[in-house]
Amino acid sequence: MSGINLPQFEPEERIDVMLERLFAKNHRDKCYPGLMFQQGNRNMVQINVPAHDLPTLLQAKPSVENDPDSGKNRPEVEGHAEEIKEYILKRATSGKPWILGTLTANVPPNKIKIIEIGRGICIVVIPRGVKLDITDGQHRKRAIHELIESPESELIADNDFPITLVLEGNFNQCQTDFRDMAQARQLDKSLLLSFGEFEGRVGITKNLLERVPMFSGKTEKIKANPDTKKKLIYTINYIAKAVSCALADDPNDELQDYDVETTSEALINCLNLFFSECSQTRHISKTSRDDLKTEEVAAFKEESILGRSVGLEVLGHLLYCAYDNDNDDFDTEKVLQLAQLDWSRESHLWQGNVVIIDPKPKNSAKPYKMSANVNSIRIAVSVAKTHLGWT
Repeated sequence: MSGINLPQFEPEERIDVMLERLFAKNHRDKCYPGLMFQQGNRNMVQINVPAHDLPTLLQAKPSVENDPDSGKNRPEVEGHAEEIKEYILKRATSGKPWILGTLTANVPPNKIKIIEIGRGICIVVIPRGVKLDITDGQHRKRAIHELIESPESELIADNDFPITLVLEGNFNQCQTDFRDMAQARQLDKSLLLSFGEFEGRVGITKNLLERVPMFSGKTEKIKANPDTKKKLIYTINYIAKAVSCALADDPNDELQDYDVETTSEALINCLNLFFSECSQTRHISKTSRDDLKTEEVAAFKEESILGRSVGLEVLGHLLYCAYDNDNDDFDTEKVLQLAQLDWSRESHLWQGNVVIIDPKPKNSAKPYKMSANVNSIRIAVSVAKTHLGWT
Protein backbone atom coordinates (compact mmCIF):
# COMPACT_ATOMS: atom_id res chain seq x y z
CA MET A 1 0.00 0.00 0.00
CA SER A 2 1.25 3.45 -0.87
CA GLY A 3 2.00 5.67 2.11
CA ILE A 4 2.56 2.80 4.58
CA ASN A 5 5.28 3.09 7.20
CA LEU A 6 6.47 -0.05 8.98
CA PRO A 7 7.37 0.60 12.66
CA GLN A 8 9.87 -1.46 14.58
CA PHE A 9 8.46 -3.26 17.61
CA GLU A 10 10.19 -5.10 20.39
CA PRO A 11 9.58 -8.88 20.42
CA GLU A 12 6.47 -9.88 22.36
CA GLU A 13 5.67 -6.24 23.14
CA ARG A 14 2.15 -5.90 24.58
CA ILE A 15 -0.21 -4.56 21.92
CA ASP A 16 -1.81 -1.99 24.24
CA VAL A 17 1.61 -0.57 25.09
CA MET A 18 2.57 -0.54 21.44
CA LEU A 19 -0.63 1.27 20.43
CA GLU A 20 -0.24 3.80 23.20
CA ARG A 21 3.27 4.57 21.98
CA LEU A 22 2.06 5.07 18.42
CA PHE A 23 -0.83 7.32 19.47
CA ALA A 24 1.45 9.35 21.72
CA LYS A 25 3.97 9.82 18.91
CA ASN A 26 1.26 11.17 16.59
CA HIS A 27 -0.81 13.00 19.20
CA ARG A 28 -0.84 16.24 17.19
CA ASP A 29 -2.75 14.51 14.39
CA LYS A 30 -5.93 12.48 14.28
CA CYS A 31 -5.20 8.79 14.84
CA TYR A 32 -7.56 5.88 14.41
CA PRO A 33 -7.18 2.11 14.52
CA GLY A 34 -7.96 0.72 11.08
CA LEU A 35 -8.35 -2.39 8.98
CA MET A 36 -6.69 -2.46 5.57
CA PHE A 37 -8.26 -4.35 2.70
CA GLN A 38 -8.41 -4.49 -1.07
CA GLN A 39 -11.47 -4.45 -3.27
CA GLY A 40 -11.84 -3.90 -6.99
CA ASN A 41 -8.14 -3.21 -7.55
CA ARG A 42 -8.33 -0.54 -4.86
CA ASN A 43 -6.63 -0.08 -1.50
CA MET A 44 -9.05 0.82 1.29
CA VAL A 45 -9.06 1.30 5.06
CA GLN A 46 -11.96 0.99 7.48
CA ILE A 47 -11.88 3.34 10.48
CA ASN A 48 -14.33 4.24 13.26
CA VAL A 49 -14.62 7.93 14.03
CA PRO A 50 -16.15 9.58 17.14
CA ALA A 51 -19.14 11.78 16.35
CA HIS A 52 -17.37 14.99 17.41
CA ASP A 53 -14.56 14.36 14.88
CA LEU A 54 -16.82 14.10 11.83
CA PRO A 55 -17.58 17.81 11.29
CA THR A 56 -13.89 18.70 10.96
CA LEU A 57 -12.63 15.48 9.40
CA LEU A 58 -15.12 15.03 6.56
CA GLN A 59 -16.11 17.44 3.85
CA ALA A 60 -18.82 17.10 1.23
CA LYS A 61 -18.25 18.30 -2.30
CA PRO A 62 -21.69 18.06 -3.92
CA SER A 63 -22.28 19.19 -7.46
CA VAL A 64 -23.99 22.53 -7.84
CA GLU A 65 -26.45 23.92 -10.35
CA ASN A 66 -26.18 22.13 -13.68
CA ASP A 67 -22.52 21.14 -13.47
CA PRO A 68 -21.83 17.52 -12.40
CA ASP A 69 -18.08 18.14 -12.57
CA SER A 70 -18.32 20.80 -9.87
CA GLY A 71 -18.34 18.13 -7.16
CA LYS A 72 -17.60 14.52 -6.32
CA ASN A 73 -21.18 13.49 -5.60
CA ARG A 74 -24.78 14.45 -6.29
CA PRO A 75 -26.31 17.82 -5.39
CA GLU A 76 -27.81 17.88 -1.91
CA VAL A 77 -31.40 16.65 -1.71
CA GLU A 78 -33.36 19.27 0.17
CA GLY A 79 -34.78 17.96 3.42
CA HIS A 80 -32.98 14.60 3.37
CA ALA A 81 -30.44 15.50 6.07
CA GLU A 82 -33.31 16.80 8.20
CA GLU A 83 -35.13 13.47 7.80
CA ILE A 84 -32.04 11.59 9.01
CA LYS A 85 -31.66 13.97 11.94
CA GLU A 86 -35.30 13.52 12.92
CA TYR A 87 -34.92 9.75 12.70
CA ILE A 88 -31.95 9.80 15.10
CA LEU A 89 -33.65 12.22 17.51
CA LYS A 90 -36.89 10.25 17.56
CA ARG A 91 -35.15 6.98 18.31
CA ALA A 92 -32.49 8.32 20.65
CA THR A 93 -34.85 10.38 22.82
CA SER A 94 -37.05 7.34 23.38
CA GLY A 95 -34.07 5.11 24.19
CA LYS A 96 -34.56 2.93 21.11
CA PRO A 97 -31.77 1.52 18.90
CA TRP A 98 -30.89 3.35 15.70
CA ILE A 99 -28.35 2.82 12.94
CA LEU A 100 -26.74 4.72 10.07
CA GLY A 101 -24.91 3.09 7.21
CA THR A 102 -21.16 3.31 6.71
CA LEU A 103 -19.92 6.53 5.12
CA THR A 104 -17.47 6.36 2.24
CA ALA A 105 -14.75 8.94 1.63
CA ASN A 106 -11.59 9.23 -0.41
CA VAL A 107 -8.20 10.81 0.10
CA PRO A 108 -4.97 10.77 -1.92
CA PRO A 109 -2.74 8.11 -0.30
CA ASN A 110 0.17 10.55 0.06
CA LYS A 111 -1.93 12.85 2.28
CA ILE A 112 -2.18 10.40 5.19
CA LYS A 113 0.11 7.95 6.98
CA ILE A 114 -0.75 4.29 7.53
CA ILE A 115 1.25 2.40 10.13
CA GLU A 116 0.89 -1.31 9.52
CA ILE A 117 0.82 -3.55 12.61
CA GLY A 118 0.12 -6.85 10.86
CA ARG A 119 -2.74 -9.04 9.63
CA GLY A 120 -4.34 -5.98 8.02
CA ILE A 121 -4.49 -4.10 11.33
CA CYS A 122 -3.07 -0.59 11.17
CA ILE A 123 -3.06 2.90 12.63
CA VAL A 124 -4.32 5.63 10.32
CA VAL A 125 -2.73 9.03 10.94
CA ILE A 126 -4.54 11.99 9.37
CA PRO A 127 -2.59 15.25 9.66
CA ARG A 128 -4.32 18.42 10.73
CA GLY A 129 -5.69 20.27 7.76
CA VAL A 130 -6.31 17.13 5.70
CA LYS A 131 -9.98 16.61 4.82
CA LEU A 132 -11.61 13.40 3.68
CA ASP A 133 -13.86 13.95 0.68
CA ILE A 134 -17.22 12.22 1.04
CA THR A 135 -18.07 9.88 -1.80
CA ASP A 136 -21.23 8.51 -0.24
CA GLY A 137 -23.02 9.80 2.87
CA GLN A 138 -23.08 13.58 2.62
CA HIS A 139 -26.58 13.81 4.07
CA ARG A 140 -25.67 11.54 7.00
CA LYS A 141 -22.60 13.65 7.69
CA ARG A 142 -24.63 16.86 7.65
CA ALA A 143 -27.25 15.40 9.99
CA ILE A 144 -24.54 14.31 12.45
CA HIS A 145 -22.79 17.68 12.12
CA GLU A 146 -25.98 19.60 12.93
CA LEU A 147 -26.78 17.34 15.87
CA ILE A 148 -23.28 17.75 17.32
CA GLU A 149 -23.70 21.53 17.23
CA SER A 150 -27.24 21.42 18.64
CA PRO A 151 -28.51 21.34 22.26
CA GLU A 152 -29.23 17.61 21.72
CA SER A 153 -25.55 16.82 21.06
CA GLU A 154 -25.32 14.57 24.12
CA LEU A 155 -27.63 12.08 22.39
CA ILE A 156 -24.92 11.13 19.88
CA ALA A 157 -21.72 12.49 21.44
CA ASP A 158 -20.63 9.05 22.65
CA ASN A 159 -21.31 7.32 19.32
CA ASP A 160 -18.83 6.28 16.64
CA PHE A 161 -19.38 6.20 12.90
CA PRO A 162 -17.59 3.86 10.47
CA ILE A 163 -15.88 5.29 7.42
CA THR A 164 -14.62 3.30 4.48
CA LEU A 165 -11.64 5.30 3.28
CA VAL A 166 -10.67 4.81 -0.35
CA LEU A 167 -7.05 5.71 -1.05
CA GLU A 168 -7.78 7.52 -4.29
CA GLY A 169 -6.79 10.95 -5.55
CA ASN A 170 -8.13 10.81 -9.11
CA PHE A 171 -11.18 13.07 -9.43
CA ASN A 172 -12.74 11.14 -12.30
CA GLN A 173 -12.41 7.86 -10.43
CA CYS A 174 -14.05 9.42 -7.37
CA GLN A 175 -17.04 10.45 -9.50
CA THR A 176 -17.18 6.96 -10.97
CA ASP A 177 -17.11 5.47 -7.47
CA PHE A 178 -20.13 7.58 -6.49
CA ARG A 179 -22.02 6.52 -9.59
CA ASP A 180 -21.26 2.87 -8.94
CA MET A 181 -22.39 3.07 -5.30
CA ALA A 182 -25.55 4.98 -6.23
CA GLN A 183 -26.85 2.20 -8.48
CA ALA A 184 -28.28 0.10 -5.66
CA ARG A 185 -31.91 -0.82 -6.38
CA GLN A 186 -34.46 1.06 -4.31
CA LEU A 187 -36.30 -1.19 -1.87
CA ASP A 188 -40.01 -1.73 -2.42
CA LYS A 189 -42.25 -0.18 0.22
CA SER A 190 -43.74 -3.57 1.05
CA LEU A 191 -40.31 -4.91 1.99
CA LEU A 192 -39.54 -1.87 4.13
CA LEU A 193 -42.84 -2.25 5.95
CA SER A 194 -42.31 -5.99 6.42
CA PHE A 195 -39.05 -5.25 8.22
CA GLY A 196 -40.46 -2.30 10.13
CA GLU A 197 -40.53 -2.16 13.92
CA PHE A 198 -43.63 -3.65 15.54
CA GLU A 199 -45.23 -0.37 16.54
CA GLY A 200 -47.73 2.13 15.11
CA ARG A 201 -49.27 1.25 11.81
CA VAL A 202 -46.59 -1.34 11.04
CA GLY A 203 -47.52 -3.32 14.14
CA ILE A 204 -51.25 -2.95 13.46
CA THR A 205 -50.80 -3.99 9.82
CA LYS A 206 -48.81 -7.07 10.77
CA ASN A 207 -51.57 -8.10 13.20
CA LEU A 208 -54.13 -7.72 10.41
CA LEU A 209 -52.09 -9.95 8.12
CA GLU A 210 -52.35 -12.73 10.69
CA ARG A 211 -55.98 -12.40 11.73
CA VAL A 212 -57.97 -11.01 8.80
CA PRO A 213 -58.64 -13.96 6.41
CA MET A 214 -59.09 -11.54 3.51
CA PHE A 215 -55.41 -10.62 3.88
CA SER A 216 -53.87 -13.71 5.45
CA GLY A 217 -51.82 -15.64 2.88
CA LYS A 218 -53.09 -13.40 0.08
CA THR A 219 -50.71 -10.49 0.63
CA GLU A 220 -47.36 -9.79 -1.04
CA LYS A 221 -44.89 -8.86 1.71
CA ILE A 222 -41.76 -8.15 -0.33
CA LYS A 223 -42.44 -6.96 -3.89
CA ALA A 224 -44.21 -3.84 -5.11
CA ASN A 225 -47.06 -5.66 -6.88
CA PRO A 226 -49.14 -8.76 -5.98
CA ASP A 227 -48.77 -11.66 -8.42
CA THR A 228 -52.19 -12.91 -9.51
CA LYS A 229 -50.69 -16.21 -10.66
CA LYS A 230 -49.58 -16.81 -7.07
CA LYS A 231 -53.09 -15.89 -5.91
CA LEU A 232 -51.89 -12.75 -4.17
CA ILE A 233 -54.35 -9.85 -4.04
CA TYR A 234 -52.75 -7.16 -1.92
CA THR A 235 -49.34 -5.89 -0.82
CA ILE A 236 -48.53 -4.98 2.75
CA ASN A 237 -48.21 -1.37 1.56
CA TYR A 238 -51.82 -1.37 0.30
CA ILE A 239 -53.02 -2.54 3.69
CA ALA A 240 -50.84 -0.13 5.67
CA LYS A 241 -52.30 2.82 3.76
CA ALA A 242 -55.84 1.56 4.39
CA VAL A 243 -55.04 1.18 8.10
CA SER A 244 -53.86 4.79 8.31
CA CYS A 245 -56.96 5.97 6.46
CA ALA A 246 -59.30 4.02 8.74
CA LEU A 247 -57.73 5.33 11.94
CA ALA A 248 -56.46 8.80 11.03
CA ASP A 249 -58.06 9.64 7.65
CA ASP A 250 -54.54 10.03 6.25
CA PRO A 251 -52.79 7.32 4.17
CA ASN A 252 -49.37 8.49 5.38
CA ASP A 253 -50.01 8.69 9.13
CA GLU A 254 -47.60 6.40 11.02
CA LEU A 255 -50.05 6.05 13.97
CA GLN A 256 -47.19 6.25 16.48
CA ASP A 257 -49.45 7.16 19.41
CA TYR A 258 -51.87 4.26 18.97
CA ASP A 259 -51.88 1.20 21.19
CA VAL A 260 -51.06 -1.59 18.76
CA GLU A 261 -52.94 -4.43 20.41
CA THR A 262 -56.12 -2.56 21.37
CA THR A 263 -56.42 -0.78 18.03
CA SER A 264 -55.59 -3.94 16.08
CA GLU A 265 -58.39 -5.81 17.85
CA ALA A 266 -60.94 -3.14 16.94
CA LEU A 267 -59.85 -2.98 13.30
CA ILE A 268 -59.63 -6.76 12.93
CA ASN A 269 -63.21 -7.18 14.15
CA CYS A 270 -64.37 -4.35 11.89
CA LEU A 271 -62.70 -5.70 8.74
CA ASN A 272 -63.74 -9.29 9.34
CA LEU A 273 -67.34 -8.13 9.71
CA PHE A 274 -67.11 -6.05 6.54
CA PHE A 275 -65.46 -8.72 4.37
CA SER A 276 -67.82 -11.45 5.55
CA GLU A 277 -70.92 -9.33 4.85
CA CYS A 278 -69.83 -7.78 1.54
CA SER A 279 -71.07 -9.97 -1.32
CA GLN A 280 -67.99 -9.31 -3.44
CA THR A 281 -65.50 -10.32 -0.75
CA ARG A 282 -67.36 -13.03 1.18
CA HIS A 283 -66.07 -15.97 -0.87
CA ILE A 284 -62.50 -14.65 -1.12
CA SER A 285 -62.42 -13.92 2.60
CA LYS A 286 -63.60 -17.32 3.82
CA THR A 287 -61.49 -19.33 1.35
CA SER A 288 -57.83 -20.01 1.94
CA ARG A 289 -55.34 -19.16 -0.79
CA ASP A 290 -54.65 -22.85 -1.39
CA ASP A 291 -58.33 -23.45 -2.11
CA LEU A 292 -58.83 -20.39 -4.27
CA LYS A 293 -58.56 -20.68 -8.03
CA THR A 294 -56.32 -18.31 -9.92
CA GLU A 295 -59.29 -17.39 -12.11
CA GLU A 296 -61.27 -16.36 -9.04
CA VAL A 297 -58.50 -14.08 -7.82
CA ALA A 298 -58.07 -12.57 -11.28
CA ALA A 299 -61.81 -11.95 -11.62
CA PHE A 300 -62.02 -10.30 -8.21
CA LYS A 301 -59.09 -7.97 -8.94
CA GLU A 302 -60.62 -7.14 -12.31
CA GLU A 303 -64.25 -6.65 -11.30
CA SER A 304 -64.12 -5.08 -7.83
CA ILE A 305 -62.32 -1.95 -6.74
CA LEU A 306 -61.72 -3.74 -3.41
CA GLY A 307 -59.23 -5.88 -5.31
CA ARG A 308 -57.10 -2.80 -5.92
CA SER A 309 -55.04 -0.54 -3.69
CA VAL A 310 -57.28 2.42 -4.45
CA GLY A 311 -60.34 0.46 -3.35
CA LEU A 312 -58.78 -0.36 0.01
CA GLU A 313 -57.86 3.30 0.45
CA VAL A 314 -61.44 4.40 -0.28
CA LEU A 315 -62.70 1.78 2.17
CA GLY A 316 -60.25 3.04 4.79
CA HIS A 317 -61.46 6.64 4.50
CA LEU A 318 -65.08 5.49 4.80
CA LEU A 319 -64.31 3.31 7.81
CA TYR A 320 -62.85 6.39 9.46
CA CYS A 321 -66.41 7.77 9.48
CA ALA A 322 -67.38 4.77 11.61
CA TYR A 323 -64.40 4.98 13.96
CA ASP A 324 -64.79 6.17 17.54
CA ASN A 325 -61.31 7.30 18.50
CA ASP A 326 -62.17 7.84 22.16
CA ASN A 327 -63.39 4.28 22.65
CA ASP A 328 -61.13 2.72 19.99
CA ASP A 329 -64.06 1.01 18.31
CA PHE A 330 -66.06 1.01 15.06
CA ASP A 331 -69.80 1.58 14.68
CA THR A 332 -71.14 -1.83 13.66
CA GLU A 333 -74.20 -0.40 11.92
CA LYS A 334 -72.08 1.87 9.73
CA VAL A 335 -69.70 -0.99 8.88
CA LEU A 336 -72.70 -3.08 7.75
CA GLN A 337 -73.94 -0.17 5.64
CA LEU A 338 -70.56 -0.02 3.92
CA ALA A 339 -70.72 -3.75 3.26
CA GLN A 340 -73.98 -3.26 1.37
CA LEU A 341 -72.49 -0.76 -1.09
CA ASP A 342 -71.85 -1.85 -4.67
CA TRP A 343 -68.08 -2.15 -4.78
CA SER A 344 -68.00 -3.40 -8.36
CA ARG A 345 -66.06 -1.52 -10.99
CA GLU A 346 -69.31 -0.80 -12.89
CA SER A 347 -70.98 0.89 -9.92
CA HIS A 348 -72.09 4.47 -10.50
CA LEU A 349 -70.44 5.38 -7.19
CA TRP A 350 -66.96 5.06 -8.65
CA GLN A 351 -67.53 6.15 -12.24
CA GLY A 352 -65.67 9.32 -13.12
CA ASN A 353 -63.58 9.36 -9.96
CA VAL A 354 -61.47 6.25 -9.28
CA VAL A 355 -62.81 4.47 -12.38
CA ILE A 356 -62.18 6.38 -15.59
CA ILE A 357 -63.72 5.28 -18.89
CA ASP A 358 -61.43 5.79 -21.87
CA PRO A 359 -63.45 6.85 -24.95
CA LYS A 360 -60.76 5.43 -27.21
CA PRO A 361 -59.31 2.42 -25.38
CA LYS A 362 -56.48 0.37 -26.83
CA ASN A 363 -58.30 -2.74 -25.63
CA SER A 364 -62.05 -2.48 -26.22
CA ALA A 365 -62.64 -5.24 -23.68
CA LYS A 366 -61.10 -3.05 -21.00
CA PRO A 367 -62.23 0.51 -21.72
CA TYR A 368 -61.44 1.74 -18.21
CA LYS A 369 -58.47 2.67 -16.08
CA MET A 370 -58.09 3.13 -12.34
CA SER A 371 -57.15 6.49 -10.87
CA ALA A 372 -55.53 6.59 -7.45
CA ASN A 373 -54.72 10.28 -7.22
CA VAL A 374 -55.76 12.23 -4.14
CA ASN A 375 -58.61 14.13 -5.82
CA SER A 376 -60.12 10.98 -7.34
CA ILE A 377 -60.15 9.24 -3.96
CA ARG A 378 -61.55 12.30 -2.23
CA ILE A 379 -64.42 12.54 -4.73
CA ALA A 380 -65.15 8.80 -4.49
CA VAL A 381 -65.36 9.00 -0.69
CA SER A 382 -67.62 12.07 -0.91
CA VAL A 383 -69.96 10.36 -3.39
CA ALA A 384 -70.23 7.25 -1.21
CA LYS A 385 -70.91 9.31 1.94
CA THR A 386 -73.65 11.23 0.13
CA HIS A 387 -75.17 7.96 -1.09
CA LEU A 388 -75.17 6.64 2.50
CA GLY A 389 -76.61 9.87 3.89
CA TRP A 390 -73.54 10.45 6.05
CA THR A 391 -73.01 14.06 4.99
